[in-house]
Amino acid sequence: MAYWEWNGTGDPAHPHVVLCVHGLSRQGRDFDVLARALCSRARVICPDVAGRGHSDWLKDPAAYGVPTYAADMVALIAQLRPGTLDWVGTSMGGLIGMAVCGTPELPLPVKVRKLVLNDVGPKIELASLRRIGAYVGKTGHFQSVQEAADAMWAISSSFGPHTPEQWLALSEPMVRPHPEGGLRLHYDPAIGVAFQNITPETAAQGDAALWHLYDQITADTLITRGATSDLLSPETTQLMTQRGPKARVVEFAGVGHAPTFVAPDQVRAVEDFLFG
Repeated sequence: MAYWEWNGTGDPAHPHVVLCVHGLSRQGRDFDVLARALCSRARVICPDVAGRGHSDWLKDPAAYGVPTYAADMVALIAQLRPGTLDWVGTSMGGLIGMAVCGTPELPLPVKVRKLVLNDVGPKIELASLRRIGAYVGKTGHFQSVQEAADAMWAISSSFGPHTPEQWLALSEPMVRPHPEGGLRLHYDPAIGVAFQNITPETAAQGDAALWHLYDQITADTLITRGATSDLLSPETTQLMTQRGPKARVVEFAGVGHAPTFVAPDQVRAVEDFLFG
């Protein structure tokens, strides 16, 4: 598993680690802007989850799931040896965070102190899962980074307003050379296999397991939600403020699923929560 490290503290072994974990079809460079803002006070570690970015692809598509990803993160945390550990997780990265924080018996060197769940919770709306399932796994064939960026924007406009320059910066790390020339998206198409057989029954079973994890979280928790998100409903968000860690909530107007932590107010919300 590859990861990106941002460290402006002057101490290569600085004890405060902020682990930033990306969404389903994304990669660790999504957090460049946030990491720059945080790295003067902590080591900011942004992994490429297995099957994405510069990390290896798995031989068995069935292994692409939260249990595998959580185990990988436990191994990474052991290597990092933090004295203080915070977690910022966007969408899938938040689900992995719930698995790590909600399983008390995991052999972590320290417990997660603060947890940011970026537009995700224990109940994921079925319509959103089906929307994601309609595109994930289709890695495309593009002649330029700009063409790839335009194609990604067509399915990602819910991320909220971005300048062309901001979106291009987010898009450049998302492409790799295509075997036939040109470019493709960075990830293993097999990460989408699990989305092909989602039913209301399997979704409900997943929700029950996630609520069990959420209710065991003891970390100070913040939900950052896009006000028009189709993945994290207002009703689920409200329940999350009443159960488990009783999370606080910050909502961003004009944003759906999911905030990218590029806009200054989004960066400030995380910065204030972690260091305020």
